[in-house]
Amino acid sequence: MSVESSASTPNYQQLSDDEFEQRSTDLWERYADCDLCAYECHVDRTAGQEGTCQVDDTAYVSAHFPHFGEEDCLKGHNGSGTIFLANCNMKCVFCQNFETSHEAAGEPATPAEIAEMALELEANGCHNINFVSPTHHAPHLVEAVKLADKRGLDVPIVWNCGGYERPAILKRLDGVVDIYMPDVKWADDQAAAKYSKAPNYWSNSKESLREMHRQVGDLRLDDTGLATGGVLVRHLVMPNHVDSAKRVLEFVATDLSADTFVNVMAQYQPHYKAVDEEYYEAISRPITEAEYDAVIEHARDVGLERLSLDRSMLADRPGLQGLF
Repeated sequence: MSVESSASTPNYQQLSDDEFEQRSTDLWERYADCDLCAYECHVDRTAGQEGTCQVDDTAYVSAHFPHFGEEDCLKGHNGSGTIFLANCNMKCVFCQNFETSHEAAGEPATPAEIAEMALELEANGCHNINFVSPTHHAPHLVEAVKLADKRGLDVPIVWNCGGYERPAILKRLDGVVDIYMPDVKWADDQAAAKYSKAPNYWSNSKESLREMHRQVGDLRLDDTGLATGGVLVRHLVMPNHVDSAKRVLEFVATDLSADTFVNVMAQYQPHYKAVDEEYYEAISRPITEAEYDAVIEHARDVGLERLSLDRSMLADRPGLQGLF
């Protein structure tokens, strides 16, 4: 089932100047007693202190370019305009981008410079502005959107995060973000603590997902198949954690909507510290076809129909290909 819409106005164009300023000011003030993510470190990043994200109140951008590896509804023909923020508010031991997310590879960028990147990407034909790992620098990004809006930005904003958000902060993004794209990693707090260093991940993620969906609803596509607004959930199937994946899908289908768009990803590889077969034995291998099959069959069982699947995992099983 698809949810289509005609071309729509990005949310941020409908915010008044006063409201935009209020949102931006509130978020900037939080750097001084940081509670921008679910860690709630409460360090003074304006004084040079660093939280779990390992960065003060200086934003770093590792790269910005048209990305053709995102979902079809984001990349279209001209790519998704990705702006990769360095560092991350999670510490996944299997991160494939650990050079930027864990080791702060990037250049400092002001909101004005980030706004310029967004406008450049739009000028190159990108269909949206896709902030990757944005949570720990929400103040910079809201300010950047405000500045870019003044200069005519006219594409959706994508909040591409790890799901370890705070509903109170997400509420400050209401009317700024068009498309929320959380990569919901775990429905198992014990696994989340061990492999992503994220305490109470599942309870935080559930509340955050509810807030995202309250704001923007199910994913909407225009008549060309491009996303204009809504929630797009990603879930990376992990080895030996099929039950966790099933719980994620159950929650999405029952607590959010059976019309939620979900990308069930199969590309897990044991990157970074996950190659340690002694300490991280459970995730030190790729997933199996049987694990992936079990997850997508469960997606069908709970009523999810708007799924993006890894067809390479289904190539030898035409019966499963025909399910969706």
